[in-house]
Order: sequence, then C-alpha cells, then structure tokens
Amino acid sequence: MPTVIAILSIILIIAIWVISIQRKLVVLDENAGNAMNQIGFQLSNQMDALSVLIDYMKNNVKYENISNSETILSSRKAIIASSSPDDVLLQENSISDLLKFIARIAEQYPELKSDQIYITSMDTAQAFDNMVCTSCLIYNDSVAKLNREVRVFPTLIFTKLLGFQSREYIVKQTNLIKTE
Repeated sequence: MPTVIAILSIILIIAIWVISIQRKLVVLDENAGNAMNQIGFQLSNQMDALSVLIDYMKNNVKYENISNSETILSSRKAIIASSSPDDVLLQENSISDLLKFIARIAEQYPELKSDQIYITSMDTAQAFDNMVCTSCLIYNDSVAKLNREVRVFPTLIFTKLLGFQSREYIVKQTNLIKTE
C-alpha cells in the first residue's frame, strides 16, 4: 500500500509539473501572438494613412499613373497572431514601395510637400512606423522568452508533446519617411 501511494504521489507531482509547464508556455505564446497582432494593427494604420494620401493625390494632383499605388495597396495582407516575420516584412516592403511612389510624385509636384494633408498624412505614417518599431521590439522580446523556455531542459521534453515550438524573430527595416 505505501508503494502505491508513493507511485501515485510521484505521478501526481509529475502531472502538476507538466500542467505548470503547459500554462507557462501558453502565456508566453499568447504574449508573442499579441505582440504580432499589435504589429499588424500598426502596419494597417500606417497603410491607411498612406491610402488617404494616395486618394488625395488622385483627386488633386491628377497624377496620370496612380495605378501603381493601387496595385501596392491591393497587396495589403492582414497581419495576425499566427503571421510570420516574413509576412510582416512583405507588408513593410509594400509600404516602402508606396513611400517611394509618393516621393516620386512629390518630386514632380513640389507644392504637394507643403500641402497640409500631405504633411499630416506623412507625419501620421511616420508615427505608425515608430509604433511598428516598438511593437517589433516587444514581439522579439516575447519570442526570446518563449524560445528560451522551449529550449530549456526539462521543458524541451514536453514542448513538442504540448504542441509548442519556437518562433522566428523579426528583423525590422526602417522606412525613413521624410516630410520635407
């Protein structure tokens, strides 16, 4: 009888330990997913600010080849918790292409750079780019904590069994928005 109690106690202790590992991994994984959602939110807002500027330019600058920007805007992809860093970089590349397009138009129409809608839109896009940078730092920090926990013994024994895996980091590029 004491042997059975000892065995059941050991099994109970192991079960409680595995449950605590699972809960910790869930929290770390959710933190990383939430940080990715924040990146998506900021990128979406940045794209919205630039869309407003493109619409304004369509109506006021009468630039003849605005379809390039519409192609870029249509490549927009929602960044969600399960998105990869590559998805984020693709979205950032689209924004960078859109910024280059806007800069080319602004060079041809210098009065555009002094227009309040242009200035406000570019300032807003810059603010969201700064928030994306901050969100990427938070994401990478969350991923570092998750990855560390996933790779540490004895947690790594149960990581695959519990359905967790490490995540990739985001290497953020800067769009360097200039409003001058």
